Amino acid sequence: MRARLRASALAGVLLLAGCAAQPVPNLDDPALKDVAMQLVSSAENSSLDWRAQYSYIEDIGDGRGYTAGIIGFCSGTGDMLELVRAYTDAVPDNPLAQYLPALEAVDGTDSHEGLDPGFTAAWQLAAEDPAFRAAQDDERDTVYFDPAVALAKQDGLGALGQFAYYDAAVMHGFEGLQAIRGTALATSQPPSGGGSETSYLEVFLDARVAEMKTEEAHSDTSRVDTAQREFLRAGNLGLALPLRWAVYGHPYEITG
Repeated sequence: MRARLRASALAGVLLLAGCAAQPVPNLDDPALKDVAMQLVSSAENSSLDWRAQYSYIEDIGDGRGYTAGIIGFCSGTGDMLELVRAYTDAVPDNPLAQYLPALEAVDGTDSHEGLDPGFTAAWQLAAEDPAFRAAQDDERDTVYFDPAVALAKQDGLGALGQFAYYDAAVMHGFEGLQAIRGTALATSQPPSGGGSETSYLEVFLDARVAEMKTEEAHSDTSRVDTAQREFLRAGNLGLALPLRWAVYGHPYEITG
């Protein structure tokens, strides 16, 4: 770890330099968090308008049943079930409450049994309710965003690294992120361990791509290779705007 200067010495250095200390950009800054949501939405929904995705629902054929909402909650992986439970706790009389037994039954499978034909329409109706949108936000933050960003901060990573962890958690689950991180740590050290942030993130992204290629539905790795890796190789560890990238061959940009 770098030695810390005393506050008085640091103040003197800054005074001599004629500048003020700048805060390290973190992904939980509201403006950067919105950028993160747009980046994920470009990969999950082919759109930067992530707020339009609360009502999104379809089976994309990845073996996880229905995929829906702002980050792709899945009927086969448990997070959709937890989301609907939380929403029903807040609003018992909601369009999705009747599907809780079916969601419990299909958890861990790609089955639609008990969900078809009305579940998709019920999801879209529920998405008109601010309480359901808030429940999606809470589930995203509690299960994916907050723990991923906290883990990245623990590793000494800036906004880009925090996003790389978050995006991995969205696709592979938090346990999947931990496994990818473990693979990276076997051969590279993050900044918290004295390593180079850039070198570590290259290794982490390599491990992420390798994991993606184990699933046919996720074998297109452009959300890493022509997005995150492009930011990394440009030295943009803080996700400073403007950002330009491509996913599935489609170009996107956030300019401000």
